[in-house]
Amino acid sequence: MVRPRVTVSRRLPPAVEARLQERYDTTLNTTDERMSADALREALESSDALVSTLGDPISGELLHRCRPRAKIIAHFGVGYDNLDVATARDMGITVTNTPGVLTEDTADLTIALLLASARRMSEGERELRSGNWTGWRPTHLLGTRLSGKTLGLVGFGRIAQAVARRARLAFGMQVMAWSRSLTDELASQHDVRRIAALDDLLRVSDFVSLHVPGNVDTRHLIDARRLAIMPAHAHLINTARGSVVDQAALIDTLANHRIAGAGLDVFEQEPMVPADLLALPNVAAIPHMASATVESRTAMGMLVLDNLDAFFAGQHPPNCVN
Repeated sequence: MVRPRVTVSRRLPPAVEARLQERYDTTLNTTDERMSADALREALESSDALVSTLGDPISGELLHRCRPRAKIIAHFGVGYDNLDVATARDMGITVTNTPGVLTEDTADLTIALLLASARRMSEGERELRSGNWTGWRPTHLLGTRLSGKTLGLVGFGRIAQAVARRARLAFGMQVMAWSRSLTDELASQHDVRRIAALDDLLRVSDFVSLHVPGNVDTRHLIDARRLAIMPAHAHLINTARGSVVDQAALIDTLANHRIAGAGLDVFEQEPMVPADLLALPNVAAIPHMASATVESRTAMGMLVLDNLDAFFAGQHPPNCVN
């Protein structure tokens, strides 16, 4: 029996690659370098399935330029804003993703960024590594505590709910949330206060954490006007998508100390990050690693396999997005 041919755009955890090779005629990306648009087009034209990852530029233009043999793009990731899912659907290509399994690890890292920004950990580490630390002083690098402070969640999906639980139970924070789909019943269930307007949430939050998808509706949701609404002592945390924040406006806001700090896991033009942003002392920045645990990334890969297995068995994939 001829096995379906599957091309994988980036390296995956070893257990996932091994299982893919057991079940499919698999072409792996052994260099782990990002595939170009031309390479992705070739993969779509020569394979029965493409396993894509975040950042693979699968636009409508690319799809229209190729004659895809592939009938499924099994995306390794929750967000898929790099994929034109509507055009794929119109061309008869199924798109799947890998939700749910990275919730707890992403929530953990969100809390880590809250602490890093509040306690000026990145600033302190830079000072220590540069050899400029002169010793303990009573007023040196004073940050702020989380306990008793107000956390405003923008979006209230699974990750935001997990962050809310940690913030309440571990730090005694007062948690509020804004989401277009958030009901009073759901807010009560998670012991958070529902705020009807995003601007109102921003005005009263000591910490703001973003948990919305990256799409046309959320692009620059946090712009210069909304950054100006935030209190001067507030911190902005983003483990969602870089496009949700107007990065230029954020740089200006932080450089002029109109908010106290930011903890960032994502950026507008990844992997490019402006030097002006990285140079700011009041920024804790890490390279898109919220789900970077062996457990999460392996589980994500197994969901890719579940989607492929169902599709090639003639069944509806469990995580179809289009």
